Amino acid sequence: MLPGLCYAPAAMNRHFDLIARFYDRVIGVPDSDRLAGYLALEPDLTLLDAGGGTGRVAEYLRPLCRRVVVSDLSLPMLEQARQKNGLLPLAAHVERLPFADGTFERIVVVDALHHFCNREEALADLTRVLAPGGIMVIEEPDITRIAVKLLALAENLALMGSRFLRGEKIAAILEKRGLTARIERNGHVMWIIGRKENSMREEDGAEGTGRPGSEEEAE
Repeated sequence: MLPGLCYAPAAMNRHFDLIARFYDRVIGVPDSDRLAGYLALEPDLTLLDAGGGTGRVAEYLRPLCRRVVVSDLSLPMLEQARQKNGLLPLAAHVERLPFADGTFERIVVVDALHHFCNREEALADLTRVLAPGGIMVIEEPDITRIAVKLLALAENLALMGSRFLRGEKIAAILEKRGLTARIERNGHVMWIIGRKENSMREEDGAEGTGRPGSEEEAE
């Protein structure tokens, strides 16, 4: 193991490895029109789909931008992404992304943040690789809803290590990193849209090289 990295519970990795071939059919089609609108995609932009797994979301957004990189830790999930035209799959820890500062004009994280080992470090490094003027969109189940609370309980019973954060907490983390953030909600789903100012200068420690304080976990 590499020092300073958090490793996902084995049960979580096995879960996604086992369902990789069926994942797209089980989860269904994403709301790509809404995501594309929040991301304000343009043909010359580069997009990172962090925790993108099979590329289920990325394949719908790929025609709207120049290049799409899908990062994940599950190799079977990434193999499914590799079979989709135009996607660039990469095995990487989202807390320590192997990209230079400001590599991506757009970043999307769909139904994945609650699976990341360290949410604050992940958001810090995603902010680091987001270009000035760039937009990051995080789609998550809204933990304030009863149905999502039951989902969180089920995933914890399955030893998946999932930890859901409230939208306000996610927005606060982004704002602490210098982004402006707003929250949109529809039913049991929420979107946190963060924008990095053109003049933003990364503060010391904003590159994910140290561990932030403990997260506020929503019960």
